[in-house]
Amino acid sequence: MLIPDFLLYALLSALAIAITAGPLGAFVVWQRLAYFGDTLSHGALLGVAFGLFAGINITLAIVICCLLMATALLILMRNPNQGHDAMLGLLSHTALAAGLVSISLSGTSVDIFAYLFGDLLTTTAQDAWLILGISLGIIILLVIFWQPMLLCVIDQNLAKAEGIPTTLMKALLLFCIAIMVAFAMRIVGVLLITALLIIPASSSRLLSRTPEMMAFLAAIIGCIAVLGGMASSYWYDTPAGPSIVLFSSALFLLAFSAKKIIDYTSKRR
Repeated sequence: MLIPDFLLYALLSALAIAITAGPLGAFVVWQRLAYFGDTLSHGALLGVAFGLFAGINITLAIVICCLLMATALLILMRNPNQGHDAMLGLLSHTALAAGLVSISLSGTSVDIFAYLFGDLLTTTAQDAWLILGISLGIIILLVIFWQPMLLCVIDQNLAKAEGIPTTLMKALLLFCIAIMVAFAMRIVGVLLITALLIIPASSSRLLSRTPEMMAFLAAIIGCIAVLGGMASSYWYDTPAGPSIVLFSSALFLLAFSAKKIIDYTSKRR
């Protein structure tokens, strides 16, 4: 049976995002930046307002604002007296309020839900190729800079002693996440991209012994969640994004149960 074009484009886009979100999500989990995706989504409202006021492409405006949010977080993270969660909360609520006020002042009617939640099944061929290209670029960067990025997460002082530019590596990681969220959110929605960053990485963490295995398994689990969620959406006529999220959560529960069984068996021996 041939797959309809709209479903094929949606499937390719979601798989590309899942593969990219796997290793990115591993870094997000390691650095306890689980709410970074939500913060970027709120910053996207500023991008919408900026695009309306400046008369430029809204997607470009969203990318610019997401990169600025990542830069702001990078600067705030240099303050050791503030926790990451507090800084993310500060950025998130400030951006949300500023975005809503700015859009209201613009006097233009904008479908905010379209930018925050997207519609995976409306993905076009152009959207799919764009996501595939961005995903490939991010994967290449992660492969090239995997070791220095990983060392920055494990021991920042050791990374500095090895001559690794830790600030640059952090900036590169945050910018990769920001670009992925900015381009993917209009297509698949913040609900899906944030979930694919966090849930598969959390699942793979339960089953992995090395950072590389965790990143690889996160990508695999994300792809399985996409396939399962899309199949459920197609056969039972459920929303694609939430179906993928629920399938991903089910895989987390499965991984959690497997971990408990393995630990119990080991103790019995």
